[in-house]
Amino acid sequence: MNYQFPLERLSAYQTPFYYYDLDLLTQTLDCITKEASRYGNFHVHYAVKANVNPRVLSLIAQKNFGADCVSGGEIEAVLKAGFPANKIVFAGVGKSDKEIRLGLRTGIACFNVESVPELEVINQLAQRQHCIANVAFRINPNVGAHTHANITTGLAENKFGISMNDMDKVIDMALQMKNIKFTGLHFHIGSQILVMDDFIALCQRINELQDKLEARGIHLENINVGGGLGIDYKQPDKNLIPDFATYFATYAEHLNLRKGQELHFELGRSVVGQCGALISRVLYVKQGTNKQFAILDAGFTDLIRPALYHAHHLIENLSSDAPKKRYDVVGPICESTDVFDKNVKLNETKRGDIIAIRSAGAYGEIMASQYNCRKLPKGYLF
Repeated sequence: MNYQFPLERLSAYQTPFYYYDLDLLTQTLDCITKEASRYGNFHVHYAVKANVNPRVLSLIAQKNFGADCVSGGEIEAVLKAGFPANKIVFAGVGKSDKEIRLGLRTGIACFNVESVPELEVINQLAQRQHCIANVAFRINPNVGAHTHANITTGLAENKFGISMNDMDKVIDMALQMKNIKFTGLHFHIGSQILVMDDFIALCQRINELQDKLEARGIHLENINVGGGLGIDYKQPDKNLIPDFATYFATYAEHLNLRKGQELHFELGRSVVGQCGALISRVLYVKQGTNKQFAILDAGFTDLIRPALYHAHHLIENLSSDAPKKRYDVVGPICESTDVFDKNVKLNETKRGDIIAIRSAGAYGEIMASQYNCRKLPKGYLF
């Protein structure tokens, strides 16, 4: 049975806009909480970059999640939404002095440090603010992931993280710094990962690194494995809530945590991806030489993933029960790449029909732009 959209309510809003299913988001959050709580030392931080709709953030905060931020603006957004500062971790390869000072001033839980120069700057700024900065080092594990090249982050040639060869050196530096407290290691191998073998490979690499550090007498308080769990873009109705049970169980089985260690996750797409859809109306149906075009009032300014990643989203005509025909579904932007998908089977489509582009709760509204002087889409929770 297909997911049922509240068509009558959707029809009352000016398109394009983002629709978020409050019940589905709540069920997803409750499932994550249930599965993670099976293991007493698992902590989940929501990866804020996926979606910062204020009501979405507030609901996640109410469910006692932490927050994984990659900018000062995200730190300000989650604090406003009700996330406690002591559950905020701050990652990113290019933290500005202003952003670091914000993290220090608000007392965030940890900086995930990605280079020696960054470590030195954090130490200097913490000294000036007369405080101690908790840091974890993002180590590049050189573990590949079965996902799109643009969202793979754990290989040696990626810009993220510190190489394994430099791990001992940077830890030794941190241990000598008076305004730094070294608390653990951070990893993240990529996004939209559906193969558990990728996470098993990460566990094995972390086990090797832990053994190496323990041989030196270094015990880690925290291990942060990032996120990366994907969602089903092709058949969302079959998998509205990702398989969090298997995801967490994979780490419980394959990661050799030491006594007293805390394990941290940074889930984003899998939290909010399926609860959101981009809702649009058909402006025109254009007959080409060999194909038909369904021209929407939404474009890549509203959802850039298909243009940026060649990403697939299921597209549905919510207004029609007529037999299906094939269309290239495109937007109004003055660029050839403004195409949501080609040769799509839709119920026969006409001007004014309401179209849902599914699985758009993550990296949709947050990545929207005002190219062509278009207004940003609004987001509504029903």
